[in-house]
Amino acid sequence: MSAPIDGPAPAGALRLSARQGRWVLFTTVLGSGMAMLDSTVVNVALPRIGADLDADLGALQWTVNAYMLTLAGLILLGGALGDRYGRRRVFLVGVVWFTLASVLCGLAWNAGVLIAARALQGVGGALLTPGSLALIQATFRPGDRARAVGAWSGLGGVAAAVGPFLGGWLVDAFGWRWVFLLNVPLALLCVPVALRHVPESRDPAAEGRFDVAGAALAALALGGVTYAMIAAPEDGASPVVVGAAVAGVVLGALFVRLERRLAAPMVPPAVFASRQFTAVNAVTLCVYAAFGGFFFLSVVQLQVSLGYSALAAGTALLPTTVLMLLLSARAGELGQRIGPRIPLTLGPLLCAAGMLLMVRVGPGASYLTDVLPALLVLGAGMVLLVAPLTATVLASVDVARAGLASGVNNAVARAAGLLAVAALPLLAGMGPDSYRDPEVFDAAFRRSMVYCAVILVAGAVLAWLTVHRDVLETGDHAPDAAPAGEHPCTAECRTHCGVTSPPLDPGSPGPPPERDHAPDHR
Repeated sequence: MSAPIDGPAPAGALRLSARQGRWVLFTTVLGSGMAMLDSTVVNVALPRIGADLDADLGALQWTVNAYMLTLAGLILLGGALGDRYGRRRVFLVGVVWFTLASVLCGLAWNAGVLIAARALQGVGGALLTPGSLALIQATFRPGDRARAVGAWSGLGGVAAAVGPFLGGWLVDAFGWRWVFLLNVPLALLCVPVALRHVPESRDPAAEGRFDVAGAALAALALGGVTYAMIAAPEDGASPVVVGAAVAGVVLGALFVRLERRLAAPMVPPAVFASRQFTAVNAVTLCVYAAFGGFFFLSVVQLQVSLGYSALAAGTALLPTTVLMLLLSARAGELGQRIGPRIPLTLGPLLCAAGMLLMVRVGPGASYLTDVLPALLVLGAGMVLLVAPLTATVLASVDVARAGLASGVNNAVARAAGLLAVAALPLLAGMGPDSYRDPEVFDAAFRRSMVYCAVILVAGAVLAWLTVHRDVLETGDHAPDAAPAGEHPCTAECRTHCGVTSPPLDPGSPGPPPERDHAPDHR
């Protein structure tokens, strides 16, 4: 049964070689590229934002975390809305919403307005990010989907690679506000093309209520814990800080209880019946917590302690993304051949070594002898672990729940980065004005890199002890077969099919392997 369509070619039948197919690919890449660029350029602008808006370190943390908070909390719900009301429609709403929020970011007159606008950006990102890949899955014919997803992932990787360079150039040449205003011309190009060339599709079997309460509880729980960690350096164990932390924990417990009781929850507990899926998500939590902390602090360190310009700081980090672009596919093949256990153990250990090498990066450090070796070792570790990590997540559940598994893992990775950005400055002893003092920030940065290395070593040990060597060959699926008479593509899968992100987003695990989801297989 095919999905309803509006457009010149039916959904699920479009060829990538056709003119319309190329337009669909262009539109989805452009839309997801907006969110990709935003995730890589903002960190470069943080010192300039702080100076211009007279913002303390907590405000800079919230500039990053407000976006990740709403994105992580709502991304699964965004996929469900697309299935129900139309993937193109929700994608376009996300693009427009994201752009309007970007304009507000660019016009922000104080830190509070910027933080609120960043939270709104995250809502738009939660609508457009799952929609971009879901449109590819629903629009192209099965034989063309793998190539379309590969092209989408590769071009998204290019956006990630140029993001720090472009962000640094914009900050130095025109000011930090243009990091956000850049999204306006991209949206003015994306929206008309999508309206003209992308067919509408939806899941006719999507039914039942949306788990809005679950999404709200998840976001509020993360928000409470995040607020407590960011406010603690300045306010200490004040009633507000302690209350926020307690409220976050209580709301998290209520979220778990709610998901267990709902008939169609946002995160079905049954998916965690696979011990392998649970273990790999725990590895993801460790790995992306370290990555989130690193990418937040390193560009600030380069500018504050080493005196780099925004452009130089953004360009300095390019070796990691270049290595990912060149070698990720081969790393995926290696994991398929030897199994994921060794890559998921050695990868975090290499990343930990890179973090420890970053301890040498302080005032007077040389890029060629201090910064570059650390980034090359870190990039090698990322290459080794990212593709096998994603493949293992998807192999750990039944194929009917591949979309759900990808969405959950994506949310775990983003939540890990969110918590790391909040917790690391607290653990390292950074005060509200630390980033204005090169000597103080340098000492705290070095401690933070050690903490990141410890987290990565914990992830490596966890992978060695829990990841099965042959999971990519045999799978380790949860015992949750569909009831008799029900198609194996369950409501949970239909709700979240296609939720993923481009491979080089530091808050995202990477592209899924080919999967032949609806509309054809229903």
